[in-house]
Amino acid sequence: MTHEDGPHGPAPLDAVDPAPLHHAVDELAATLHSYIETAAGVRGEFGASESDDDPRVLALETRVGALNATLYDRIHQTLGMHPDLTAAVWEPDGEEGDPDENELSADVFYLGYVVGTAHENAGGSLDGVMEVVDAAGSDLANRLTDAGYRVGEWAVSRGEAPDFFDEEDPS
Repeated sequence: MTHEDGPHGPAPLDAVDPAPLHHAVDELAATLHSYIETAAGVRGEFGASESDDDPRVLALETRVGALNATLYDRIHQTLGMHPDLTAAVWEPDGEEGDPDENELSADVFYLGYVVGTAHENAGGSLDGVMEVVDAAGSDLANRLTDAGYRVGEWAVSRGEAPDFFDEEDPS
């Protein structure tokens, strides 16, 4: 079977059984409810920072991530679709409706890599990765600008996505 056969093919599917999909959603929902109860309880014991790092909270976050992966896999295997169900998207503040024509329509995009050293280079350092990724980021920013987009800012970071919304100006 190829990726173009069965659920992955161009033909509509007959008699799709959504029960396994509903089961995955129910299990995820139950874990999310458990997370809320645990997080509220932990927050009642500790400050925000300590609560973020509490092992009970971290274990449930890991479980939610695993269940999200299970849901993705079940949708992919059953329907052949590639769902984007874990993105966080906030509506802009203010009134909804047509944006002011002078207002810039913008969003944040991330491109991430997990980079390791090769076995034969086990003593090597990952410090040089930032230079390579930075050069690629510069090239991509130029390509976007050449394609007619406005790149307001871009950044390279290690370990987590860059924070473009930091309220404090470091300069």
